[in-house]
Amino acid sequence: MTTERTVVILAAGQGTRMKSSLPKVLHQIAGVPMISFAIDAALALDPERVIVVVGHGRDQVEAAVRARFSDRVVFALQQQQRGTADAVLAALPQVPATSREVIITYGDCPLVPGAFLQKLALARSDREALMSVATARIDDSTGYGRIIFDGNSTNGARNILAIREHKDCSEQERAIDVINAGLYAVDRAFLDSALSKIDASNAQGEFYLTDLVALANRDASTRTKAVELRGDASLLRGINDRAELADAEADMTEILNDRWRRAGNTIARGARIDRDVELERDVTIAQGAVLRGRTRVASNTVIDVGCVLDDAEIGESVTLKPYSIVTRSKIGARAQIGPFAHVRPDSDVAEDAHVGNFVELKKTRMAKGAKANHLAYLGDGVIGAGANIGAGTIFCNYDGFQKHTTTVGEGAFVGSNSSLVAPIAIGAGAYVGSGSVVTKNVPDGALAVGRARQENKEGYAERIRAMKKKPPAKP
Repeated sequence: MTTERTVVILAAGQGTRMKSSLPKVLHQIAGVPMISFAIDAALALDPERVIVVVGHGRDQVEAAVRARFSDRVVFALQQQQRGTADAVLAALPQVPATSREVIITYGDCPLVPGAFLQKLALARSDREALMSVATARIDDSTGYGRIIFDGNSTNGARNILAIREHKDCSEQERAIDVINAGLYAVDRAFLDSALSKIDASNAQGEFYLTDLVALANRDASTRTKAVELRGDASLLRGINDRAELADAEADMTEILNDRWRRAGNTIARGARIDRDVELERDVTIAQGAVLRGRTRVASNTVIDVGCVLDDAEIGESVTLKPYSIVTRSKIGARAQIGPFAHVRPDSDVAEDAHVGNFVELKKTRMAKGAKANHLAYLGDGVIGAGANIGAGTIFCNYDGFQKHTTTVGEGAFVGSNSSLVAPIAIGAGAYVGSGSVVTKNVPDGALAVGRARQENKEGYAERIRAMKKKPPAKP
């Protein structure tokens, strides 16, 4: 059931410390723009509306968000980056009249879970406060806004007198180790009236959202107090540069991996599973494996060390041996891939098929039980059920101008070190002799041999050795 609540996500800043032309909130964590996690957390509250405040890189941010969330998010424009209060003011016209509460969060805080935002809202309503503030205790509070308490409490939570930005703190206030995490749950009516009262008389010359606390405390009644909700500093932190981005990605990787472990999968430390990947139960993923994009993995599959799957669809009970790569392709049930195999885009390996070590597929379909176990390149191919492709086989699919198809019929055998020059068809049950260069279609059940004739010259090896031992002639 939709709550009488709106979530505002601030995402208008430039993020200069990222040193990038890409808007900060679009830098990726676990394969998706970091703002995606903030929107996921917001949607978990089932709000009336989620509003993303945009500014720098507006078109890029809106396009990326729409691509993932369609019409579940609306946008508000902050014309100039004049502080957090100004950003929320830009969002107010988009807040539905029926919303009684506004949750304020940030597009560069990807680790904040929806459950924490729910606690933030409950902290306000349970204590009948005009706002609740997320706080954290950290060892080095340099650069963070400090929480100034009034010495009293409301229903067990300390009341906040003010939030002082670092540049505006006295020396005594800078010694405070409780910092403002920047997340707020605010009574809608209070927010409407208070935002217009905030001024920019501070060291930065900006309109601070933190001034809401002082405005809430102007009324002497308990209900107007801002209350503290303490959270895990590692989850509440924002991302400001590439080093912090890397740290957040490492944390998010373990969060996602733990989620899959608890769902019934064995995930080794050091594996990476992106946000949009889906696993059924009893999947085993070894150290160093990377699952990207919208990869789907069915139950009882084993993904061994160093494998990389990108937008791959992997069937049940598949074995991917070490250091195999599957990209935008489908692997059927009980198939075996690798080690060191490369399944390139638009390939389809059917059930019980084998793609062995150092075999490369590109836009190739292998039917049930087909095998290519060693050292082959199979590009633009259609391989029938039970066919066997020998070591060193090459589908010569490119003539310098166009790609052409090689078709190998059901039950056919292609001997080692053969080159099949496309377009070509090898019939069902046909046999291609090892070392052949095949340029014409092979009928069903036929034998094709395309080799230069071998000549044996008796005793000639000794003559060659003797010649090699002679000193070279003088010029």
